[in-house]
Amino acid sequence: MKKLFITSLFFLVLLLAACGNNDTNKEETEGETKSDTFTYDSETGPIEVPTDPQRVITLTNGPNALALDANIVGIDDWTKMNPLFQERLDGVEVVTEENLEKIIELDPDLIIAGSHMNNIDKLNEIAPTVVFTWGKLDYLDQQLEIGKLLNKEKEAKEWIEDFKSRAASTGETIKAKIGEDATVSVIESGNKEFYVFGNNYARGTEILYQAMGLKMPEKVEELALESGIYTFSTELLPEFAGDYVIFSKNPDVDNSFLETDLWKNIPAVKNGQVYEINTKASTYSDPITLDTLLDFFESSFLQK
Repeated sequence: MKKLFITSLFFLVLLLAACGNNDTNKEETEGETKSDTFTYDSETGPIEVPTDPQRVITLTNGPNALALDANIVGIDDWTKMNPLFQERLDGVEVVTEENLEKIIELDPDLIIAGSHMNNIDKLNEIAPTVVFTWGKLDYLDQQLEIGKLLNKEKEAKEWIEDFKSRAASTGETIKAKIGEDATVSVIESGNKEFYVFGNNYARGTEILYQAMGLKMPEKVEELALESGIYTFSTELLPEFAGDYVIFSKNPDVDNSFLETDLWKNIPAVKNGQVYEINTKASTYSDPITLDTLLDFFESSFLQK
């Protein structure tokens, strides 16, 4: 009887050990199917990138990545200076593609760069480096691509659909108030010149002209639509001003023209139809900037 009990106990131990090994093998198999990397189809070809990047350096497209809560450890100086992003970027280092030592120090697992930048091959030796060519994608497709790269395509798509819906609805409401044929110019001050923009040069142009469907003056359409930007001198301000003007004010340049009769006699100025935005906070077309400007345009045009 004692011998039978010992034999039974021996087989029970073997059975439990086998079950344990099966569970371990199952866990290992499941773990192996959850890869730490995936292949992203970049504009320069397929590249292995982290599935869940923890230390991202954005030499370009920082705001797009920031909108998707990327774990950014290094960013370009222009984005770092942007008033919209400063709080979100507290503690994030400013880097350039030239400062390779600093980039190595930050130990990135993913780098996002512009195709025009130097040292791309060297950056690739530090971490997988994905490049984007400025202007190759429109502002919504660019956000979608950043979403794909960060393994957050679903979040990017959801924002795109929501933004398009909100902007189209707001645009219809604005046109109902100001009239279908009312024109809108986006003008920015420089040191000795001015700039007027087409429909894809940030400063809210994508919202106003693409998403909302508002009209630009004929002269703006003729000279700035294709190129995206047109430079002109002070005396031509009245010719480029629409019924409404979005004035992108650069605080670092001479804006004394605002006190001149030339400016004050422009119909949009006399009618109180000039809405001022900060140049430094409006030079991107990422979700954070677009949502901020969409709210601003809605409250300005509709006097909310």
